[in-house]
Amino acid sequence: MKRGVFSLLTFLAATLNFYIVNSQKEFTDQRHTWITYTGNHKLTKKIGVHTEYQWRRHDWFKMWQQSLLRLGVDYQVNSQLALTLGYGWILTFPYGDQPVLNEFNEHRIWQQINLKSNVENSLRAIEFQHRYRLEQRFLETFYSNVEGITQKGSPVFRHRIRYRAMVLMPINKKTMQDNTLFLNMNDEVFIGFGEGIGKNVFDQNRFNISLGWRFNRNFNWQVGYLNQYLIKTDGIKTERNHTLLTAVVYNFESVKK
Repeated sequence: MKRGVFSLLTFLAATLNFYIVNSQKEFTDQRHTWITYTGNHKLTKKIGVHTEYQWRRHDWFKMWQQSLLRLGVDYQVNSQLALTLGYGWILTFPYGDQPVLNEFNEHRIWQQINLKSNVENSLRAIEFQHRYRLEQRFLETFYSNVEGITQKGSPVFRHRIRYRAMVLMPINKKTMQDNTLFLNMNDEVFIGFGEGIGKNVFDQNRFNISLGWRFNRNFNWQVGYLNQYLIKTDGIKTERNHTLLTAVVYNFESVKK
């Protein structure tokens, strides 16, 4: 299983680089900083609340890129399988070399399956995660009229499916426990489908590699590099965003295990 996940990540990275070099005409490199908070808070042994906020900045910290808020309800089927139903509010700003006409809101409903498994050997206990997420997206639109004035258009509805493969590996200890330095490597693919997706089906890809410190089972902090490759709805304009990622995970539990 471990070889399969690493092979998948390698394949996705190679495919992404090929796509960047060969397929698109209007391409730009940019620098971002994302600061994120995520928490899953258990109310009972089965039910919990998902909370998340992402502060996304363009040109390192100089200006807004996006503000993203996500809330959800978790259902823990067992130790390896969790289901989530949630809502997201995203505000996107004009930024970079290919800015949108106007800042716009997106309201999003999402459903998620998260699978975990552990592989232990004589050196390390490695955790693998597979996350499948389905999204229904309601977006504001804007257009420029014949006089060059920006006006609000009709809302757009889009479907999107996402798949993320993740590997978590302790570094200074054999297993993930309190005061553990660990590696987080993951890749996520975004695919649009249905009406309203524009001229591109492949929406974006994100590859992330981070180092983290697990203080305890409910709190960890991570810093790393995220490479986001994004294709705009016209199927021509593309971005590669080199991103400094800082992530804080804090889980509050009101029920004892």
